[in-house]
Amino acid sequence: MIEFKDIVTPVDCEVTVETTLRDALEIFKKKKWNLLPVTDAEQNLQGVFTRSGLYQMVLDGGPLDAPIQPYIKKQARSIRIDTPYREIEQIVKTSKVGTGVVLDEQNKVIGLLTKTDMVGALLKSANTLKDQLETILQHSNIGVLMTDGGMQVVYANEAFAKISGRSIDSIMSRALDEIFPGLLNEGNTPHHYEKFKSILHISSYETVNHEEGKILLFQDISEFEKMAEELETVKKLKLTIETTLENAYDGILMTDEKNMITMVSPPLLELFNLVKTEVLYKPVDQVLPQLKLGNVFSSEMAEVSDFHEMKGIRYIVHRIPIKKDGKVIGAIGKVMFRQLNEVSELFKRLQKAENKASFYHQQLQKSESARFTWDHILSKDSYMEKLKKSAAKAAKGRSTVLVRGESGTGKELFAHAIHNSSARSDGKFVVVNCAAIPEDLLESEFFGYEEGAFTGAKQRGKIGKFDLANGGTLFLDEIGDMSLSLQAKLLRVLQEREFYRVGGNVRVKVDVRIIAATNRNLEEMVKQGEFREDLYYRLNVISLNIPPLRNRVQDVEYLITGLMRELNSMLGTSITGISSQAMTALLRYGWPGNVRELRNVLERAMTFAEHGKIQAEDLPDYLISQLSRPVTEQISLAEDAELGAIKKALSQTNGNKAKAARLLGISRSGLYEKIKKYQLSV
Repeated sequence: MIEFKDIVTPVDCEVTVETTLRDALEIFKKKKWNLLPVTDAEQNLQGVFTRSGLYQMVLDGGPLDAPIQPYIKKQARSIRIDTPYREIEQIVKTSKVGTGVVLDEQNKVIGLLTKTDMVGALLKSANTLKDQLETILQHSNIGVLMTDGGMQVVYANEAFAKISGRSIDSIMSRALDEIFPGLLNEGNTPHHYEKFKSILHISSYETVNHEEGKILLFQDISEFEKMAEELETVKKLKLTIETTLENAYDGILMTDEKNMITMVSPPLLELFNLVKTEVLYKPVDQVLPQLKLGNVFSSEMAEVSDFHEMKGIRYIVHRIPIKKDGKVIGAIGKVMFRQLNEVSELFKRLQKAENKASFYHQQLQKSESARFTWDHILSKDSYMEKLKKSAAKAAKGRSTVLVRGESGTGKELFAHAIHNSSARSDGKFVVVNCAAIPEDLLESEFFGYEEGAFTGAKQRGKIGKFDLANGGTLFLDEIGDMSLSLQAKLLRVLQEREFYRVGGNVRVKVDVRIIAATNRNLEEMVKQGEFREDLYYRLNVISLNIPPLRNRVQDVEYLITGLMRELNSMLGTSITGISSQAMTALLRYGWPGNVRELRNVLERAMTFAEHGKIQAEDLPDYLISQLSRPVTEQISLAEDAELGAIKKALSQTNGNKAKAARLLGISRSGLYEKIKKYQLSV
């Protein structure tokens, strides 16, 4: 853009009212100006001395030494230097004066502006713009065709020649309708011109002869069509990849060059219990650091991880770099956990490791050691947590512990955990199931026998369970099934800490801690004479009453999660969850077989499950029937069972609420609330 100051002619001479005709003539001759600005000593404009004034002074016969003052025009046209350029253009167009005086911001004379200067500047600017426009048009991808008022071509650029397939020389100075018949009939609205595969824009302009010329712009869309085709191909490819991911059997994950997750498959989300919206476009090292997918950006090599485990499911990660021009631009993580054919070598190594582990596990079992700790007893029930704390305290001492509860509630787990958290944890943990061993062999199992003690006895005799457990713990399971005669001998061992082997006469001293367990009502058995009262009090030093699963419904879902993790590891399955319908059936069931029954049902369902999740049809029929039973009926049945259990406990304890609460595995205040609920009179 031209600036005003660039077209002003500076005034570098001083003309005042005292200047003589001779001096004025010299300046006019030298500068060739049309007027001289007349100023005072401070450069303030006083008027102008024009060529016509000069001529008049000469004609009047004025001497050369005469001052020019009488011929100065007082009314002089002036323009400030800060006047906008567009106003200058308008002034030049309308003014009848050929030259104007230019003033600075303080209204001091600084120069002259002539129409010649203005025209020259505009011509220079126009030429510059013309050169710039031609450069732009020559290098533009838009084809340009221009006609004059007679519709003859006056301009065409290389882009149009390429689009039309005609050389510029064959187009110039020819009638447009002759070269491209009907082109001007296309209308002025931008539209698709199929012949040149372009978008055509037609506009008009005014020529120097005030005629109407045409400018035609052709925007080539062949490149756009090609890009659209490529984009469509990319969209189809993306859809194919997404469909593959959605139906992939194993877990698949993709990242970009910044290691941000761009795609993820549902099986992977299920395995790691994630939600797609919380994973996409997040750093993979932040969301799934265990995959270590960032390794391929540094190594630039595909690699396979060792075996890992999630929810009891073993998996391996195949890390694959995505390369372009030798540079890693992303990564693919393939999490294989449902079939491992591609990693048979690792699988063989695992098999060998498992065989060794199984062998050592069998040897460990033979060595009579406790396998469970408090962490294996899964519960969120407040009473169960309190019971575990009480049992952990009892474990620190030497007193006999009696664990009571229905079959399948986990009495043996408590016994194992008590041993492992006691001072005898380094000693052996010996289990005797009093209901599984025939009565005539139970005594020899307990105390062992000497050589030749009875027919069929081993030649060197045999040591008993008490001998094996010396210095450790003896767990007597189902002690309510022990005969009265053996109860008497067991009582002597508990009191005297010594015994005689069968067929022997040497006293054997032992240091054994007893943990007993039963699902029977020992108090009732004492009344009926089926269990020795003195042994009952000897065993019932510390009593732990494990509540049935139906009394801690909130534990069912928590146990399902833990048991599924354990069973996945044991069965080699890859079950990631359970359907809502199947979960409803499990939660509505009363579980008379307690945790043992729950574990068996889950083992069956996980064996039959075919879709990665347990469905309702994978459950036993008696459990599926829970879905069709009204909830009110289920509640009624549960209440009837609860009421019956409370009445039985109160009856067994002769109305003693504290003892009844212990038998039921609930708090005393909880028992009072239930007595009030069922309006029992005690």
